[in-house]
Amino acid sequence: MDTFQNSRYFPHSPPTVFAAIQAPERLARWWGPKGFTNAFEVFEFRAGGRWVFDMVGPDGSRYANESVFLSIEENRQVLIDHICAPLFKLTITLDPEGDGTRVHWLQVFEDAAFAQAMKHILEPANEQNLDRLGAELGLA
Repeated sequence: MDTFQNSRYFPHSPPTVFAAIQAPERLARWWGPKGFTNAFEVFEFRAGGRWVFDMVGPDGSRYANESVFLSIEENRQVLIDHICAPLFKLTITLDPEGDGTRVHWLQVFEDAAFAQAMKHILEPANEQNLDRLGAELGLA
């Protein structure tokens, strides 16, 4: 398996959810698994823009990340290419549902063996990302 999919309903409009993705100070608060923080160095939220940051683990370990925003459809979808190891593409899609938004999280790894070996970490980490997004939306 090289693909991980998650979906979560939030009682907020697509523009409200999108705002929590496009604003770097907000994204830094919720991005990553539980207990992690982020230090953004570059955040160019536009098609072709770079996103360079360190994820900081609960023990203080720093994990360098570099991505490129391949495409952005305001209030609808963000496609991210993670260009440092592990290589993956992440598509975050916002679908209107009733009075809220269904967020679809689709992560596709280039190395299927890596994805399979890390499945026990990746699946809960992606759910924690959505948990943290929900907490951030509660602040809005």
